[in-house]
Amino acid sequence: MLGSRAAGFARDLRAVALAWLPGWRGRSFALARTAGAPHSGDLQPPACPEPRGRQLSLSAAAVVDSAPRPLQPYLRLMRLDKPIGTWLLYLPCTWSIGLAAEPGCFPDWYMLSLFGTGAILMRGAGCTINDMWDQDYDKKVTRTANRPIAAGDISTFQSFVFLGGQLTLALGVLLCLNYYSIALGAGSLLLVITYPLMKRISYWPQLALGLTFNWGALLGWSAIKGSCDPSVCLPLYFSGVMWTLIYDTIYAHQDKRDDVLIGLKSTALRFGENTKPWLSGFSVAMLGALSLVGVNSGQTAPYYAALGAVGAHLTHQKWGLEILPRLV
Repeated sequence: MLGSRAAGFARDLRAVALAWLPGWRGRSFALARTAGAPHSGDLQPPACPEPRGRQLSLSAAAVVDSAPRPLQPYLRLMRLDKPIGTWLLYLPCTWSIGLAAEPGCFPDWYMLSLFGTGAILMRGAGCTINDMWDQDYDKKVTRTANRPIAAGDISTFQSFVFLGGQLTLALGVLLCLNYYSIALGAGSLLLVITYPLMKRISYWPQLALGLTFNWGALLGWSAIKGSCDPSVCLPLYFSGVMWTLIYDTIYAHQDKRDDVLIGLKSTALRFGENTKPWLSGFSVAMLGALSLVGVNSGQTAPYYAALGAVGAHLTHQKWGLEILPRLV
């Protein structure tokens, strides 16, 4: 009897010791054992420890998920959980703002922040318009079926009111610029409204997207200088359009099967297995236009070194691309 009590005491002592070892995650379990819970052999750590609460994440998707639930469908309608589109709209603005800066000076940080706010609002407005036009198509495509309007989380009327709010705020940003830029910015609204329709009537909707998304290449320069210099702004705008044709043609390949089934068009369907030669042509045109921008704006060696890096990246991206045949 004394031996069995000693053995039990030894097991209990071992459990207490394990409970207080640094990093031991089963303390409460071990202490429960010492309090008289039935023994079933040697002590084992729990297989699935209890979570210690939600981990902090600053990703865009996590921020949207942590927002109040009634607000989340509107944030997803703006694609705030997928910010890459906002960057693609914002970057051409930064190019022109940077090129318009005085030699040896940093770009205007106020203008960068102003255009960043505008990019968030206008990208959100563009996505809202796109989803309002495409809600019947979105329901038929797996990738887009959970978009707020298609899924029924937001009504068409609610999205229209929300669109009005975004455009009002964007107008407030635009009114912070000079009169030339206000008129130029207002001129982009027709493109914003109509480009989602291009996939219904043309195999070149990516071109319409490029004309829309790169408007900031014109607007950024005029916001700094007071007007556009055609020798710089036009080739910069053209190079941005070529860039959009590159990345959105690649992107469109993932939807080409669904596009055929529901009757939509894209450059991915137009080019098919000849996509890589087309991408090569767009890349050469983009780099040539950017070289002309450098010459006309008096750029120096660092600009052309960066341009070489861009060319290397485009080449790597093109040769790493796998074009799958159409499956319908």
